[in-house]
Amino acid sequence: MSSIEKTIKTLKKNGAREPRIIIMGAGMSGILMGINLVKAGLTNFKIYEKRSTIGGTWRENTYPGIACDIASYFYTYSFEPNPYWTRRFPSGAEIQAYFERVFAKYQLADYTTFNEEIINTEHKEGQWHIEMASGQVETADFVVAATGVLHKINEPEFEGIENFEGDTFHTARWNHDVELKGKKIGIIGGGSTGTQMFEPLSNLAQKLTLFQRTPQWIFPMPDKAYSKLWIKSVQRFPSLGKLLYWLYKVMQERTVGVATVKPGWNRSFLNKLCQWNLNKVKDPVLRAKLTPNYEPGCKRLVMSTSFYPAMQKPNTDLITEGIDKIEAKGIRTKDGVLHELDIIVKATGFDGFAFMRPMTMTGADNLTLEEAWKNGPKAFRAITIPSFPNFFMLNGPSSPIGNYSLIAIAETQATYIMQCIQKYMEGGFDYIEPKQKAVDDFYQTVHEALPGTIWTTGCQSWYLDDKGVPLLWPWSPQRYAKEMKQPNFNNYHLRKA
Repeated sequence: MSSIEKTIKTLKKNGAREPRIIIMGAGMSGILMGINLVKAGLTNFKIYEKRSTIGGTWRENTYPGIACDIASYFYTYSFEPNPYWTRRFPSGAEIQAYFERVFAKYQLADYTTFNEEIINTEHKEGQWHIEMASGQVETADFVVAATGVLHKINEPEFEGIENFEGDTFHTARWNHDVELKGKKIGIIGGGSTGTQMFEPLSNLAQKLTLFQRTPQWIFPMPDKAYSKLWIKSVQRFPSLGKLLYWLYKVMQERTVGVATVKPGWNRSFLNKLCQWNLNKVKDPVLRAKLTPNYEPGCKRLVMSTSFYPAMQKPNTDLITEGIDKIEAKGIRTKDGVLHELDIIVKATGFDGFAFMRPMTMTGADNLTLEEAWKNGPKAFRAITIPSFPNFFMLNGPSSPIGNYSLIAIAETQATYIMQCIQKYMEGGFDYIEPKQKAVDDFYQTVHEALPGTIWTTGCQSWYLDDKGVPLLWPWSPQRYAKEMKQPNFNNYHLRKA
């Protein structure tokens, strides 16, 4: 039991006021926040989930080949090792099963309401008023937004798509009733999703065509399958799983974690490995089409050793001419060629920084979230927003999410939030919000540091806001964990009712 948990339990035992807390979303972050509350003995909270089950990203995305790009033993809660991983890069189904087990272990179903979407949140009369799509209204002292980074689907408009005679769907709404074997399949989008599904679909399709707008750098990290003996060993010796967690954590921090934020041998080594992998494409014309015009890491790296071999199969093709329109029989590109298809899969990703939106929010003094973020999403150290009292975010804007485990980041942030809740219970404040000066000073240092990062070297990615500025932490993940270890309440307005 941590010192924070002990202190909060003691406070509650001694009659300290317990806040009413609403958590938005039952994905990875929402589950984590719920566990933190349960472990501290706090029970006056509710998780609202808009879907019928938990899981967030891993519930929504079930396309062939879906997997995490973070090593499995590191992609867990640090306090809940998973001894059942079967691969280095876990499949979406394995990850979903892990979250379901943890959700059940901590009995979070007792605190969760499903099929209830929050559409509006307003701070008035000293509390947060949370309005659901059903018409229900809930009140709370604290709100924690665990809505995720990738949840709002990006679906570009394609002229004529309504005329297509085959099946079409977005990867986050995969239609498992559609037969894939022997079909002519087109994938729109060559990002992580399009890359992951390419090899599995190439084994089923008569013809598989990838319509690529921008090529990706692909890091050649093998997806090792764990033997039954190994899995049994990890189950028998739990400390082995914990050791692997910290081993992969250090590897992630010392390699990609460093390479993305400053030049050096780490970045050079990353570049050489990605180029070495690309050179496995024998056809110089195809290799040229697959060669990005930016440095590895500028977009989130794709981890794969199967994509380039699959792209060189006789039944696969890469199209880099832009899409002109979609017709009854397929996709016509801007060079006038009609590519006949039976199925069109839209691997067009998500609005990377929707955060709570399209939900509307109003903070103190009738300030709306849209007004607060009119110049782009900003949050003090990725977690709090001025004029939004007692409101916290998990994996908010400027979190260190560039090729790093979002679970590890959320753990740091959840612990920070628990310390704020502790201070509330101690009577330190009724309302907490960051000072505007603290936010301004924070973003001044962020913008000064960003030019040294890989994300400003000339690519377009979901890391960038509408002005092309990365909404990322420009230093190492270790620095973020260190600076977030304990709140500096001098950066906050602490108000009494």
